[in-house]
Amino acid sequence: MFPKTFIAYPTNPGKPAGAAPRSEWKKTLLSCATAVALLGTTSANAEITVGVILSLTGPAASLGKPAENTVKLWPDTIGGEKARVIVLNDNSDPTEAAKQAAKLITEEKVDVLVGSSITPPSIAIVEVAGRNGTPLVSLGGGNAIIEPQEGPRTWAFKIPAPEALSVQRTIQDMKARQVKKVGVIAVTTGYGDGFLNAFQKQAQAEGIEITATARIGAQDISATTQAVQMISAKPDAVYIFSFGTPGATPQMELLKRGYKGIIYQTHGVANADYLRLGGAALNGTLLAVAPVLVAEQLPDDNPTKKPGLEYVTKYEGKYGPGTRSLFGSTAWTAYNMLDATIPAAAQKAKPGTAEFRSALRDALEGMKEVVSPEGVFNMSPDNHNGLDARGQVMVKVEDGKWKLEQ
Repeated sequence: MFPKTFIAYPTNPGKPAGAAPRSEWKKTLLSCATAVALLGTTSANAEITVGVILSLTGPAASLGKPAENTVKLWPDTIGGEKARVIVLNDNSDPTEAAKQAAKLITEEKVDVLVGSSITPPSIAIVEVAGRNGTPLVSLGGGNAIIEPQEGPRTWAFKIPAPEALSVQRTIQDMKARQVKKVGVIAVTTGYGDGFLNAFQKQAQAEGIEITATARIGAQDISATTQAVQMISAKPDAVYIFSFGTPGATPQMELLKRGYKGIIYQTHGVANADYLRLGGAALNGTLLAVAPVLVAEQLPDDNPTKKPGLEYVTKYEGKYGPGTRSLFGSTAWTAYNMLDATIPAAAQKAKPGTAEFRSALRDALEGMKEVVSPEGVFNMSPDNHNGLDARGQVMVKVEDGKWKLEQ
């Protein structure tokens, strides 16, 4: 068995100074990739080419880096086929993401795309992938990546829980804590829009009053105005819809100004950098997340416990205790999905062809009970996410760690 060919392009394409020529980039391979490429030409097995686009720099870098680390841990084969994996950086930028997707499709002839790390670049990739008949497995959180299921979006699939499912679990917790009034701070991206829309709809149905709504840019370094607005509205809780380290900015400002109510976040901040940035000030923060974040604490009958523990053991064994994040786990789940569906596609067509890409799209859409650290997936023509309640648990930040709320 040959090891997978892993090609890593520069992580900061916008700054060419000191960078190697493009001809040298393709030589940046893991574990004797040059020899693999030569030997692979005589292999009887087909080769799957996977293009991975991640946010390795920019505001979403804390999401993209654990995903890149995870891709490096992917097994040598996917679905029984030798894999060539190419990783590109979109710098957290939709325009760059679209360019990288076009490059992977036209130059590298990829069979499938994985990425991006967040919603806006993922949406940009959807347009390119769909126009070129290439399936996409997105690690971004917004349902705008896959809805409505028409045009290019029929080629797109999304791993993180839909906003409605995450909000539903959070509202259950709010009601248990007798929260009646909530203030909202939402990032000005499709991610923030999706969560805001879902919460507005469900809060009204559940009799929860939204006392104030503020928006904040992903790259804003101050949240003073938003914090003052929240405190003036006197909510029982503040629900922040953001991602990565930018999600900590409004929370830190609220705490600095003496806010004593409950603070809810979304799965967008579930990584070690968020905990490190906020420190002890984050204690008590609540968020609905995929179960892998607290894999060891899950009951034994939870179907995600075994795959979650396997992933955490592998990841933290390589990168250190406490380094897990949902954004690495989504990259592992992308592997699980492709490993489960590539065999069916390979029975219908040869990798590297339009027929194979179409067959892989159909196989992804037909996934049933595919278990991963993120949850259990059942796709359909109307649902290109496929998660149910098994994909969300309530977690609290306690002494810099994630604790399962029963």
